[in-house]
Amino acid sequence: MTKPSVDLAHLPSGYVLGNVRAPAYLLDASPGAADAEGLTRLDITIADGRVAALTPPGAASAGLPRLDLGGRLILPGLVDIHTHLDKGFIWKRAPNPDGSFAGALAAADADRRANWHAEDVRRRMDFALRCAFAHGTVAIRTHLDSIGPQTAISWPVFGDMRERWRDRIALQAVALTPIDLVLDDAEFTPLVEAVRTHQGVLGAVTYMSPGLQDGLDRIFAAAEHHGLDLDFHVDESADPAARSLALIAETALRRRFGGRILTGHCCSIARQTETEVDRTLDMAAQAGIGVVSLPMCNLYLQDRVGGRTPRWRGVTLLHEMKARGIEVMVASDNARDPFYAYGDLDLVETWREAARIAHLDHPFADWPSIIARTPAGRMGLRAGTLSVGAAADLSIFSARSLNELLARPQADRTVLRQGKAIDTTPPDYAELDELMERRNG
Repeated sequence: MTKPSVDLAHLPSGYVLGNVRAPAYLLDASPGAADAEGLTRLDITIADGRVAALTPPGAASAGLPRLDLGGRLILPGLVDIHTHLDKGFIWKRAPNPDGSFAGALAAADADRRANWHAEDVRRRMDFALRCAFAHGTVAIRTHLDSIGPQTAISWPVFGDMRERWRDRIALQAVALTPIDLVLDDAEFTPLVEAVRTHQGVLGAVTYMSPGLQDGLDRIFAAAEHHGLDLDFHVDESADPAARSLALIAETALRRRFGGRILTGHCCSIARQTETEVDRTLDMAAQAGIGVVSLPMCNLYLQDRVGGRTPRWRGVTLLHEMKARGIEVMVASDNARDPFYAYGDLDLVETWREAARIAHLDHPFADWPSIIARTPAGRMGLRAGTLSVGAAADLSIFSARSLNELLARPQADRTVLRQGKAIDTTPPDYAELDELMERRNG
């Protein structure tokens, strides 16, 4: 199917996108019945950069220019709730030597110490945001390495970027530090202050260390005292003995924590017994914990042994969690850095791969919400839905069904921001060549 002959960038302030399809679950009010894939056919009236009406095909207000899109699929602005904008696009100067988790940690740590001055972080963060913007993303939560002097470097850069991008991408930040360092006043005090100053989220990498419970209690206490939400990197391991998700849930229930809690990765639970799985997921559901899976990064790092084909996918138990009412999401995670050598902050790619890897189909049902409505809610944002009065931030695809959408990369999508088409060309990698000439050590 060819693209519409009308240039969306030069349409008047009011017009109708006619005869389109959208996931019914991403509509605040569906104007018609959904098909077997959960898609509804409708017209979308756009006026002054906002959605003015959602109506059955042909029922939109007369007198406005109407572009019949022949049943093309439309998605609302996408929401990427787990990224690392401070690490992104360092692969050329800091490749992972063997693709392992240990190799990623060592390479990223060395690069941070050698190169992450303010201008380096700013330029790479801006590059990443331009990638995401070109692909149709409207909101991003990024983890920021908050270790030693890096806390005082990256958080002000983030604050500046959030202001520069506030009319294009809504940004949130999470402090990322090993759970053991939460017990170190010299590390934790400036970290909390940075989070408070920049209206961020408290977080940590949790693993089965002797200080895990003390660290959890301290970070929960700080979140309670300052009214902050929590976002953890959890059990990013193949070891079935890694059970910090259960400890986070236990801590939240014991303390009756009232804020939002998000946990990322949660890989090891897929290696545990059914009894342990049931106990942990029941507690997580009771505590209102959300889970974000990072399928591409976890496939890249987990179960990697030289010369051996991986035996498992590293993806958490999305179906079992969702069945208990746990909110589940997927996100980009890393992009061209030691933790994931590939990626471009394209949430359609992330969803496509997640659907294939974790069988998020047969039926598709409400799975499209995992890159839109659900993460938006976790971030406290009005985004990820098609609703009257919302900004006309949409992606239009050649595909007419979810099957067609997930079968191809969709590089030819049209992205609208406030009702006008944007340039969807991602930035050129060559822009960062000067930064990549530096070496670590």
